[in-house]
Amino acid sequence: MGNNKTILIVDDEPYIRSLLEETLEEIGDKGVDIFIAENGEKGLALALAHKPDLIFLDVMMPKMNGYEMCEAVKKKNKMESTHIIMLTAKGQEIDRKKGIDVGANEYLTKPFDPDEIVAKTAKILGIEI
Repeated sequence: MGNNKTILIVDDEPYIRSLLEETLEEIGDKGVDIFIAENGEKGLALALAHKPDLIFLDVMMPKMNGYEMCEAVKKKNKMESTHIIMLTAKGQEIDRKKGIDVGANEYLTKPFDPDEIVAKTAKILGIEI
């Protein structure tokens, strides 16, 4: 295990996964490892294996939704230091509250602003861009 920061992207939409990956390329160049999963089950396995510093987590996914995965990471596996940003097309307050209840740190509504993603990521990871 190096000192590299790690980011995990978990989303069942290929377009969103590649958009986030491209958006974060600039940060990847700073020695950040980026892992990608297309559902919550794989996402959880990667989270447990790599203990990422930051997870971008979609809410609506097959097999295990974002709320379930978030709760598994934060509460069941005690990875409180992992910063979780939930991504959703649902901007309703009830969804936001549910995300916070299961341990999400932040909530972003799709479509998101790539510049905001980069700025947020750099701030969370303590990286100069």
